[in-house]
Amino acid sequence: MNPMTGLAAIFLAALLTVRPALAGQEDVDPLGSARWGDMRYLFPERATLRFDPRVRVLAPAVAENPLQVPVTVDASELGPVSEVMVFADFNPIVEVLRFYPQAAPAWLGFRIKLQQSSPVRAAARTADGVWHVGGAWVTTVGGGCTAPSAKAAAPDWQARLNQVSGRQWESGAQAGRVRLRIEHPMDTGLVAGIPAFHLEQVELLAAGRSLMRLQLHEPVSENPVFTLKRGTADGPVEVRGHDNNGNAFQARIAP
Repeated sequence: MNPMTGLAAIFLAALLTVRPALAGQEDVDPLGSARWGDMRYLFPERATLRFDPRVRVLAPAVAENPLQVPVTVDASELGPVSEVMVFADFNPIVEVLRFYPQAAPAWLGFRIKLQQSSPVRAAARTADGVWHVGGAWVTTVGGGCTAPSAKAAAPDWQARLNQVSGRQWESGAQAGRVRLRIEHPMDTGLVAGIPAFHLEQVELLAAGRSLMRLQLHEPVSENPVFTLKRGTADGPVEVRGHDNNGNAFQARIAP
């Protein structure tokens, strides 16, 4: 046998042995993003990632307003989830937010800024340490991350900073949902002369139990609106949090 032919056969056999194991951990990106390989830095070095249709990212295929792109993430079909990270491949600030479901299911609605057309993804970590990834392409005219907030131009914005308004639904199609709005400019720091100024932590509690904790970054939209499902907890929902300048707030949303 030709020695080179023998080496080629051994090399091919090694490839066929290794590839199934790799494919079981991470398949080809279903959204075909040129930046998917770069997104690996968001995860621990040896983390296992799997594209999983049970992680649903609901967003418009075309977003006319890049400053307010509605997104809903639903990872509740996975069962218990420790953490969900939301990110946009082509944003200058890639990570949008993380949320940590506790008494509430892994379901959250919110709005984000997009600088250009991009996949918007959610990665949900289950108890075995595996990150399950879902996503959707959103096409937009862009510029959402480098536009100044409208709130900063209002004369009373400082007086209204971190004010919370909200509602709970007890019946109908929205039964069991909680929605809150927080007054905040959510400046990205990418506009000349305007430093980054954004909400950093928000936690929702009911009957002494934490429903969900949110860790927020600059690409969350101005005056953020969040919708979640409260699960089995009853009574008023307590909201507390702070921004990156240390301004704290606390509020109650009655049923």
